[in-house]
Amino acid sequence: MNDRYDDMYEAASRYYIQGETMESIARQLGLSRSTISRLLKQARGSGLVRISLAHHNGSRSPLAAALTRAFGVRVHLVGVRDGASDGRRLDQVARVAGRLLSEAVEDHQVIGVAWGVTTSQVVRHLMPRPLAGATVVQMNGGTNQWSSGIPYVGEILTTVGDAFNSRVVYFPVPAFFDYASTKRAMWRERSVQNVITLLHRMDVAVFGVGCINAQVPSHVYSSGYLDDDEVRRLAADGVVGDVSTVLLREDGSWTDIDFNARATGLTPSELAQVTRRFCVVADPSRAGAVVGALRAGTTTDLVIDEGTARAVLARL
Repeated sequence: MNDRYDDMYEAASRYYIQGETMESIARQLGLSRSTISRLLKQARGSGLVRISLAHHNGSRSPLAAALTRAFGVRVHLVGVRDGASDGRRLDQVARVAGRLLSEAVEDHQVIGVAWGVTTSQVVRHLMPRPLAGATVVQMNGGTNQWSSGIPYVGEILTTVGDAFNSRVVYFPVPAFFDYASTKRAMWRERSVQNVITLLHRMDVAVFGVGCINAQVPSHVYSSGYLDDDEVRRLAADGVVGDVSTVLLREDGSWTDIDFNARATGLTPSELAQVTRRFCVVADPSRAGAVVGALRAGTTTDLVIDEGTARAVLARL
């Protein structure tokens, strides 16, 4: 190790484990207090030091408690200032979600990531944490008739892989096939089967909730994955949104939605087999889609701001 790393490790050990003050550490190491402060900041930023809170089984927040009673999920409620912009709301929720995901993952796990507007923000706030033998896998296809999806999806997956020093596995198929028969044929291919097998071994998953009429547009509905006529037909069938491109109604039903035979994401039933499932939401206009996702059993951990939580409860 170089001297800088040794100083960083020594300062972090003395400060966080032994409880020494920065002034005392500076005297012991022959450095200035400002240098010690920088070393401690670097120790946190590099992942050498990780700060976490133990999960609180009961919540004093009536909002969180009400959501837990309604849906049987752990609720991580994020306070956001009234009047905050949509971007600020999403950033604050994504920041909490990034830290929660960073604390949840372990060595040798399979970590599933569904691309989208929300997860693209979450991955920016991951804490660097090198893992041994971990794999990051794309949860749903990302191509459409206009784009390969590789730059957008690739950036999200690569960011997670870099944060956890993990192997990245892409799912190089369309988000939606044009024909269900084409999907059935592709699902027999060994290259696709390898990815599907990995998806069924996931230990942790992170995803947002897409919404047809979201105030902050969902990538699925704004970037050419569905045309206007298809979106109108889905809305007429009661579809309010999706999780990992599997379409849902607000009552949580999805099995009789014909379009799902062409979708490439895991169904709610398949997703329910994953031990830890982080659903991240920061948009009150998605409340109906969130209710559908929660009723479908997609989620163990809901990361949500207070305004969106109130909107979700109002839908009930």
